Amino acid sequence: MKSEYPLYFANRPQTPNLDLEVTDKYTGQVVARVPKANRDLIDRAIGKALEAAEPMRNMPHFARQAVLNHCVARFSERADELGEALCIEAGKPIVHARGEVSRLIDTFRIAAEESVRQTGEILPLDISPRAKGYWGQWQRFAIGPCAFITPWNFPLNLPAHKVAPALAVGCPFVMKPASYTPIGALIIGEVLAQTELPEGAFSILPCSRDAADLLTEDERLKMLSFTGSAEVGWDLKRRAGRKRVSLELGGNAACIIDADTTDFEDAVNRLIFGAYYQSGQSCISVQRILAHESIYDQLRDRLVEEIKKLPVGDPKDEKTFIGPVITEEDAKRIESWIQSAVGKGAKLLCGGQRDGVMLTPALVEDVPHDEILYYQEVFGPVACIEKFTDFDAALDEANNTKYGLQAGVFTRDIHKIHRAWEKLDVGGVIINDVPSWRVDHMPYGGVKDSGQGREGIRFAMEEMTEIKLLVVRESRAQ
Repeated sequence: MKSEYPLYFANRPQTPNLDLEVTDKYTGQVVARVPKANRDLIDRAIGKALEAAEPMRNMPHFARQAVLNHCVARFSERADELGEALCIEAGKPIVHARGEVSRLIDTFRIAAEESVRQTGEILPLDISPRAKGYWGQWQRFAIGPCAFITPWNFPLNLPAHKVAPALAVGCPFVMKPASYTPIGALIIGEVLAQTELPEGAFSILPCSRDAADLLTEDERLKMLSFTGSAEVGWDLKRRAGRKRVSLELGGNAACIIDADTTDFEDAVNRLIFGAYYQSGQSCISVQRILAHESIYDQLRDRLVEEIKKLPVGDPKDEKTFIGPVITEEDAKRIESWIQSAVGKGAKLLCGGQRDGVMLTPALVEDVPHDEILYYQEVFGPVACIEKFTDFDAALDEANNTKYGLQAGVFTRDIHKIHRAWEKLDVGGVIINDVPSWRVDHMPYGGVKDSGQGREGIRFAMEEMTEIKLLVVRESRAQ
């Protein structure tokens, strides 16, 4: 890395009670202070977004594409800075931070491509004699000003999954980035400010949760897109009034390893990645591993062997795989959940030792299903493992959760693949890989407490538009 901290983290004079302090999540050092928006500023931003709605809707498609292509170019030029900022403010190991930067660029590149592919459809209406002489067509139009609230665990790419589709369809927006990790979103804002977007087209405003209430309740906003916890997300939906609401919430994803899994070592490697990448702080992290009894002992022992080798430490170190948990309070919570499960009969196979914000990766066997470690979202470097004998029973157990984001199934049996696809109550089924797998143009979202609506550029664009129908009656003079 070129320097201990990027230039963007240069300290500015502190304004008591008006700033968010951004910390290095590994050292705890304050590395930046970001001004907080108050309620009045958010109100003005919403008003400006309303004024920008018509100019944004009227932007030609090539102009929207030019904005998105500008972002792709500038993010590519600033990739090292973005990765370094992400490593510091989120505690993400630098090798994984660079991966998220590449996904940020991919997301805007896909949006640039999709921005000129917005089509409608000719709709024949003469399906009966009474409709003779009528024809129709429909097209999607931007829904209007949107509110976005984004989380801390992917502070570049998750905002991108809201911002890029909005720009592609012509929706102005006001966004609240996570208070723990506002820097990445502000850099996105810097890049957008270099374009010729209409005034008010975007506002990126770090603020307190109370100040952000307007983003949920103000009826000038036509849509709220939120990514975060289920508890907060469903509360926001209750308060959102008539606006459209898209929620990408939590999970405790299951991964089934069936007896016919042929590439055993690949399954081990993918499970380790899926469970412990980013210290398990992903809503599609592998939390529950269900392995067939015929391979269970071998899989369990190989997982323990490899988990113990994972490098734990400073995320700025190129070799680090496990960095800090976002806060010490979260690390203590995860530690207590592990201890509770062990106290109820589960077996800690490895890991689970805490030192401040650091927690060694843990694998826990036979966790009682009424333990919080099993049924709640852990959001940390912990996975639970148990055996099964019947594939359909394993599918039932995978469904035994209030969440339903994604699930993984390792099998070579096409009939089992189709049963898993039909039976698993989730938004996505990943075959021969972990549920943690995602590319940025696929439909992504969940059911049950994991949310509603879909992201993935084209699908998010549909969420941010309304279908408008045109019906024409032919002239009788003809």
